[in-house]
Amino acid sequence: MNAIITGATKGMGKALVMYLAANNYNIALCARNGTELQKFISELKEKFPGQQFFGMPADLENISDVGAFADFALQKLDIVDVLINNAGLFLPADLLHEEEDALERQMKVNVYAPHRLAKIVARGMASRGRGHIFNICSIASVRPVGTAASYSISKAALLSLTKILREELQDTGVKVTAILPGSTLTSSWAGSDIPPGRLVDAEDITKAVGSCLSMSAGANVDEIIIRPLKGEL
Repeated sequence: MNAIITGATKGMGKALVMYLAANNYNIALCARNGTELQKFISELKEKFPGQQFFGMPADLENISDVGAFADFALQKLDIVDVLINNAGLFLPADLLHEEEDALERQMKVNVYAPHRLAKIVARGMASRGRGHIFNICSIASVRPVGTAASYSISKAALLSLTKILREELQDTGVKVTAILPGSTLTSSWAGSDIPPGRLVDAEDITKAVGSCLSMSAGANVDEIIIRPLKGEL
């Protein structure tokens, strides 16, 4: 089995890579930091010597990098069984005081990149009659956050993209799922005094993806909301 994962060296992305690798997937992955990416690739090859891992540094804010990574991944893997659009850009600010390019930048990473990758990968999946696309959205997709205004807009758009893909691909055998995490324990919370128990664990996201992948061919999980037990921070 083969998978593509974006934003793969930290947080949810890294947890997803480790989960799929442990379940015998070959993986093409990208991240902005090339040094971190190559280190992670080396760790994966050492831990899972019977599988293949291919990494390419890519800044998904740059649409040419998106296309280059898609070409790289398809060349290395040929057949793609799972695509996880995980990479995201978070620039917290309210609408009236954010930087002028805040919406544009977050739309590029959070919507344009998944849009292009999904279109490219879905064609092959549809022709084979199988595959699964996951878009890592956010609770902000359905509950906008005023202090993360354009981020919320972009994640709402990503959820809409997921729904459109679902409708278009449902007769092809290709599954499409939106994962909507609330506040999740990743490096973005490093240095804070918030107890880990107040956050969703990144492993919970991997378990949700794993559950979706284990279902029968006739079942599709449209979306999953995973929130901290005591609510958002």
